[in-house]
Amino acid sequence: MVGRVRVAAVQAEPKWLNLSAGVEQAIELIDEAADGGARLVAFPETFLPGFPWWMWLNSVDWGEEFIARYLANALTAEGPELRAIAYAARRKGIHVSIGFAERAGREVFMSQALIDVKGEIAIARKAEPTGLERTVFSAADGKLLVRDTELGRIGVLGGADHMRPAVRARMHDEREQIHIAAWSGFTVYYGEGKEWGPELNTAASVRYAMDGSAYVIAPVAVVPVAGWEVVDARLPDRRLLRGGGAVSRIFGPGGLELAPPLVEGEEGLLFADLDITRAVRPVAHSECTENFRVPSGRVARREPVRAELAGA
Repeated sequence: MVGRVRVAAVQAEPKWLNLSAGVEQAIELIDEAADGGARLVAFPETFLPGFPWWMWLNSVDWGEEFIARYLANALTAEGPELRAIAYAARRKGIHVSIGFAERAGREVFMSQALIDVKGEIAIARKAEPTGLERTVFSAADGKLLVRDTELGRIGVLGGADHMRPAVRARMHDEREQIHIAAWSGFTVYYGEGKEWGPELNTAASVRYAMDGSAYVIAPVAVVPVAGWEVVDARLPDRRLLRGGGAVSRIFGPGGLELAPPLVEGEEGLLFADLDITRAVRPVAHSECTENFRVPSGRVARREPVRAELAGA
């Protein structure tokens, strides 16, 4: 395990419902992060192919129109898109955490992939999507995503799972040193109080850092109102919507910010240097009753391939 690690948090707008363009964008950001000296880059929740914000709209027909398109642009765990991203990680020698919509038959899961420098992929599915998310996504088995790496012990959770005490407690028991809090975006209804805005979500990331004595990388997607409008679709009722001003953050074990945030809503990468010796020490393997390497148990070696990506 190294002492100091440079990491990067993505703050960018997804390529809405365009999987091939989204994969190209992800690879470009991986390259940019690695060229900037990062050894780990973290993407927002369901960055591919973008979070289905139409769920918040009051037009049922508009939502039904996009469920089929969303399914068509979701990734599969064994598909060429994820292999292409894994190859990019291997080629640049960087760890990658990326949130994506995972298609399995006719179901879609809110999944996270943690890819190491050898191109090996571990995947975990969000166990309990929120009530509204369940109109699109299926529930899963609740296995955690935590990996031992040369950078330290890394874990990943998506969005609202940070509001679930039982899930937080299970993750803290894993004694992460670097935690990735992947947020899909901070867009809200007009007229809602601040309890539904970015303040609550940022506070959850800070609390996680303090409670877990871990570094927290919190990537957030940029979600302008335009992101709700997809080409060749009927326009939804926009009156209830407000674009989300994403602000990705990186926090130390004490909850303090380690780098000045990017401008709200601006696309780019946020870098910070972590001193891993300050984070909680992992449990020795001799103390464990099971192999903690990948609690999800889903690891596959990805050989370099040239992905042929279909258009959206």
